[in-house]
Amino acid sequence: MPSKKAIVHVIDDDEALRESLAFLLRSAQIEVQSYPSATAFLGTLSNASLGCVITDVRMPGMSGIDLLKRLKELMISVPVIVVTGHGDVPLAVEAMKFGATDFLEKPFDDDVLLASVRSALQQRDSETKRHLERGAIESRLAVLSKRERDVLGGLVAGHANKQIAFDLGISPRTVEIYRSNLMDKMQATSLSDLVRMALIVGILGSA
Repeated sequence: MPSKKAIVHVIDDDEALRESLAFLLRSAQIEVQSYPSATAFLGTLSNASLGCVITDVRMPGMSGIDLLKRLKELMISVPVIVVTGHGDVPLAVEAMKFGATDFLEKPFDDDVLLASVRSALQQRDSETKRHLERGAIESRLAVLSKRERDVLGGLVAGHANKQIAFDLGISPRTVEIYRSNLMDKMQATSLSDLVRMALIVGILGSA
Protein backbone atom coordinates (compact mmCIF):
# COMPACT_ATOMS: atom_id res chain seq x y z
CA MET A 1 0.00 0.00 0.00
CA PRO A 2 1.33 3.49 -0.82
CA SER A 3 2.16 5.88 1.98
CA LYS A 4 -0.73 8.05 3.18
CA LYS A 5 1.42 11.10 2.58
CA ALA A 6 2.06 10.18 -1.06
CA ILE A 7 -0.26 12.25 -3.24
CA VAL A 8 -0.86 11.60 -6.93
CA HIS A 9 -1.04 14.85 -8.90
CA VAL A 10 -3.26 14.64 -12.00
CA ILE A 11 -2.64 17.31 -14.66
CA ASP A 12 -4.98 17.54 -17.65
CA ASP A 13 -6.84 20.32 -19.41
CA ASP A 14 -9.79 17.94 -19.92
CA GLU A 15 -11.97 18.39 -16.83
CA ALA A 16 -13.95 15.20 -17.42
CA LEU A 17 -10.76 13.11 -17.60
CA ARG A 18 -9.35 14.80 -14.49
CA GLU A 19 -12.49 14.00 -12.52
CA SER A 20 -12.56 10.44 -13.84
CA LEU A 21 -8.95 9.80 -12.85
CA ALA A 22 -9.44 11.42 -9.44
CA PHE A 23 -12.49 9.23 -8.78
CA LEU A 24 -10.61 6.08 -9.84
CA LEU A 25 -7.63 6.85 -7.61
CA ARG A 26 -9.74 7.77 -4.59
CA SER A 27 -11.73 4.56 -5.05
CA ALA A 28 -8.40 2.75 -4.72
CA GLN A 29 -7.72 4.72 -1.50
CA ILE A 30 -4.96 6.78 -3.11
CA GLU A 31 -4.81 10.49 -2.29
CA VAL A 32 -5.09 12.73 -5.32
CA GLN A 33 -5.02 16.38 -6.33
CA SER A 34 -5.86 17.63 -9.81
CA TYR A 35 -4.86 20.65 -11.88
CA PRO A 36 -6.12 22.09 -15.20
CA SER A 37 -2.58 22.91 -16.36
CA ALA A 38 1.08 22.19 -15.72
CA THR A 39 1.53 25.84 -14.71
CA ALA A 40 -1.12 25.48 -12.01
CA PHE A 41 0.67 22.39 -10.67
CA LEU A 42 4.08 24.12 -10.63
CA GLY A 43 2.53 26.96 -8.64
CA THR A 44 1.79 24.55 -5.76
CA LEU A 45 5.16 22.75 -5.72
CA SER A 46 6.38 24.33 -2.49
CA ASN A 47 3.40 22.87 -0.63
CA ALA A 48 3.03 19.66 -2.61
CA SER A 49 3.57 16.21 -1.16
CA LEU A 50 5.03 14.56 -4.23
CA GLY A 51 4.03 10.93 -4.63
CA CYS A 52 3.86 10.88 -8.41
CA VAL A 53 2.49 12.90 -11.33
CA ILE A 54 0.08 11.88 -14.08
CA THR A 55 0.10 14.35 -16.94
CA ASP A 56 -1.32 14.51 -20.45
CA VAL A 57 1.47 14.91 -22.98
CA ARG A 58 -0.54 17.39 -25.09
CA MET A 59 -1.88 20.46 -23.27
CA PRO A 60 -2.29 24.13 -24.14
CA GLY A 61 0.60 26.25 -22.89
CA MET A 62 3.04 24.00 -21.08
CA SER A 63 2.97 20.46 -22.46
CA GLY A 64 3.75 17.30 -20.54
CA ILE A 65 7.25 17.26 -22.04
CA ASP A 66 7.76 20.93 -21.11
CA LEU A 67 6.76 19.98 -17.56
CA LEU A 68 9.32 17.16 -17.46
CA LYS A 69 12.02 19.57 -18.64
CA ARG A 70 11.01 22.10 -15.99
CA LEU A 71 11.07 19.51 -13.19
CA LYS A 72 14.54 18.50 -14.34
CA GLU A 73 15.69 22.15 -14.27
CA LEU A 74 14.30 22.50 -10.75
CA MET A 75 16.08 19.23 -9.78
CA ILE A 76 12.79 17.80 -8.52
CA SER A 77 12.83 14.03 -8.65
CA VAL A 78 9.31 12.65 -8.89
CA PRO A 79 7.93 9.72 -10.93
CA VAL A 80 5.91 11.05 -13.88
CA ILE A 81 3.37 8.98 -15.82
CA VAL A 82 2.52 10.46 -19.21
CA VAL A 83 -0.90 9.96 -20.79
CA THR A 84 -0.99 10.09 -24.60
CA GLY A 85 -3.64 10.05 -27.28
CA HIS A 86 -3.72 7.47 -30.05
CA GLY A 87 -0.74 7.92 -32.37
CA ASP A 88 1.32 9.91 -29.86
CA VAL A 89 3.80 7.13 -29.13
CA PRO A 90 6.76 9.16 -30.55
CA LEU A 91 5.88 11.91 -28.04
CA ALA A 92 5.67 9.34 -25.27
CA VAL A 93 9.12 8.01 -26.17
CA GLU A 94 10.47 11.57 -26.11
CA ALA A 95 8.87 12.01 -22.67
CA MET A 96 10.66 8.87 -21.45
CA LYS A 97 13.95 10.38 -22.59
CA PHE A 98 13.23 13.38 -20.38
CA GLY A 99 12.57 11.21 -17.34
CA ALA A 100 8.96 9.93 -17.53
CA THR A 101 8.70 6.58 -15.75
CA ASP A 102 5.79 5.24 -17.81
CA PHE A 103 3.31 6.19 -20.51
CA LEU A 104 -0.27 5.09 -21.09
CA GLU A 105 -2.23 5.35 -24.34
CA LYS A 106 -5.86 6.46 -24.22
CA PRO A 107 -8.16 4.74 -23.74
CA PHE A 108 -6.39 2.83 -20.98
CA ASP A 109 -7.63 0.14 -18.64
CA ASP A 110 -8.27 1.24 -15.04
CA ASP A 111 -6.23 -1.66 -13.65
CA VAL A 112 -3.29 -0.77 -15.89
CA LEU A 113 -3.33 2.82 -14.64
CA LEU A 114 -3.56 1.77 -10.98
CA ALA A 115 -0.69 -0.70 -11.43
CA SER A 116 1.43 2.05 -12.99
CA VAL A 117 0.62 4.48 -10.15
CA ARG A 118 1.39 1.92 -7.44
CA SER A 119 4.69 1.08 -9.10
CA ALA A 120 5.57 4.80 -9.27
CA LEU A 121 4.68 5.31 -5.59
CA GLN A 122 6.79 2.32 -4.55
CA GLN A 123 9.68 3.71 -6.58
CA ARG A 124 9.26 7.07 -4.86
CA ASP A 125 9.16 5.45 -1.40
CA SER A 126 12.36 3.54 -2.18
CA GLU A 127 14.14 6.69 -3.36
CA THR A 128 13.06 8.56 -0.23
CA LYS A 129 14.34 5.77 2.01
CA ARG A 130 17.66 5.69 0.15
CA HIS A 131 18.00 9.46 0.47
CA LEU A 132 17.32 9.35 4.22
CA GLU A 133 19.71 6.45 4.71
CA ARG A 134 22.46 8.22 2.78
CA GLY A 135 22.02 11.33 4.95
CA ALA A 136 22.29 9.27 8.14
CA ILE A 137 25.44 7.51 6.92
CA GLU A 138 27.06 10.81 5.90
CA SER A 139 26.35 12.22 9.38
CA ARG A 140 28.13 9.25 10.96
CA LEU A 141 31.06 9.55 8.56
CA ALA A 142 31.49 13.19 9.57
CA VAL A 143 32.49 12.20 13.13
CA LEU A 144 35.20 9.75 12.05
CA SER A 145 38.82 10.76 12.58
CA LYS A 146 41.19 10.83 9.59
CA ARG A 147 42.79 7.55 10.69
CA GLU A 148 39.37 5.89 11.10
CA ARG A 149 38.49 6.99 7.56
CA ASP A 150 41.82 5.60 6.32
CA VAL A 151 41.05 2.24 7.95
CA LEU A 152 37.53 2.33 6.48
CA GLY A 153 39.00 2.85 3.01
CA GLY A 154 41.24 -0.15 3.48
CA LEU A 155 38.38 -2.35 4.70
CA VAL A 156 36.16 -1.38 1.78
CA ALA A 157 39.03 -2.22 -0.59
CA GLY A 158 39.00 -5.71 0.92
CA HIS A 159 42.34 -5.45 2.72
CA ALA A 160 43.13 -7.45 5.85
CA ASN A 161 44.16 -5.68 9.07
CA LYS A 162 47.85 -6.53 8.47
CA GLN A 163 47.76 -4.99 4.99
CA ILE A 164 46.00 -1.86 6.27
CA ALA A 165 48.57 -1.60 9.09
CA PHE A 166 51.43 -1.88 6.59
CA ASP A 167 49.90 0.72 4.25
CA LEU A 168 49.31 3.21 7.09
CA GLY A 169 52.58 2.53 8.93
CA ILE A 170 50.86 1.49 12.17
CA SER A 171 50.53 -1.76 14.11
CA PRO A 172 47.80 -4.35 13.40
CA ARG A 173 46.63 -3.90 16.98
CA THR A 174 46.12 -0.17 16.37
CA VAL A 175 44.15 -0.99 13.21
CA GLU A 176 41.91 -3.25 15.31
CA ILE A 177 41.23 -0.37 17.71
CA TYR A 178 40.42 2.04 14.87
CA ARG A 179 38.26 -0.64 13.25
CA SER A 180 36.30 -1.19 16.47
CA ASN A 181 35.82 2.56 16.94
CA LEU A 182 34.58 3.17 13.41
CA MET A 183 32.20 0.18 13.61
CA ASP A 184 30.69 1.78 16.73
CA LYS A 185 30.51 5.27 15.22
CA MET A 186 29.00 3.98 11.96
CA GLN A 187 26.54 1.77 13.90
CA ALA A 188 27.58 -1.16 11.72
CA THR A 189 26.57 -4.64 12.86
CA SER A 190 29.15 -6.41 10.69
CA LEU A 191 31.92 -5.78 8.18
CA SER A 192 29.47 -6.39 5.32
CA ASP A 193 27.11 -3.79 6.83
CA LEU A 194 30.00 -1.31 7.02
CA VAL A 195 30.98 -1.98 3.40
CA ARG A 196 27.36 -1.55 2.28
CA MET A 197 27.19 1.86 4.00
CA ALA A 198 30.47 2.95 2.43
CA LEU A 199 29.26 1.95 -1.02
CA ILE A 200 25.99 3.89 -0.57
CA VAL A 201 27.93 7.13 -0.03
CA GLY A 202 30.49 6.38 -2.74
CA ILE A 203 33.51 5.30 -0.68
CA LEU A 204 34.93 2.55 -2.85
CA GLY A 205 38.39 2.29 -1.34
CA SER A 206 41.55 1.69 -3.37
CA ALA A 207 42.36 -1.78 -4.65
